[in-house]
Amino acid sequence: MAAADSPSTALRRRDLCSRGIRLAGKMRADVVDLLDAYVEQQGLDASASVVAVEGVPQAAVERWDEQTGTQRLLENLAAYRAFRALLAQMLEEQREQLGEANVGLGRALAAVLLQVSAFAYHLEELLQLESRGIPGEEEDGLPALPHLSLFEQKLRGLGVLRELAQWAVRSVRDLRQLAKPSPATGTVPGLAESP
Repeated sequence: MAAADSPSTALRRRDLCSRGIRLAGKMRADVVDLLDAYVEQQGLDASASVVAVEGVPQAAVERWDEQTGTQRLLENLAAYRAFRALLAQMLEEQREQLGEANVGLGRALAAVLLQVSAFAYHLEELLQLESRGIPGEEEDGLPALPHLSLFEQKLRGLGVLRELAQWAVRSVRDLRQLAKPSPATGTVPGLAESP
């Protein structure tokens, strides 16, 4: 029996998926709260339409049900690594723009950044459980972002937070799929075999 098929590995995977679902749910709630505060602080309209922002990974995916578990995890990992860099840049921009004027927004951004980093680490643990190689950070690097006006920075921030909230929803869905027991055996499917 391969390590990925052992009962202890299946239980560990299910436990990691369950914890990941809780982390993603908490992160989404915090991102939604942050999004409300961000819109208010930046003086933006909450219904403002933001087209796809360069460097921001899109949560929507075609043929989601055809992806393997490994593909799901790798896409999630790449997305959260990108969000980590984008949120760090947003935090730096907020500090430059507002200084100490709005400590609450800075703290909320820093808290979400920490959650994103922790979730990326959690995804790496899941990949290691399956003895999969974890892609290096350089493979997921963001292109150099162009210098943006203050208004463009605000809109990019709005787009980043909206898409991060969508990724949290997708991550919960992906992890639930990975944690599902296989109907034939009653065990959790290996990442490569899951639909």
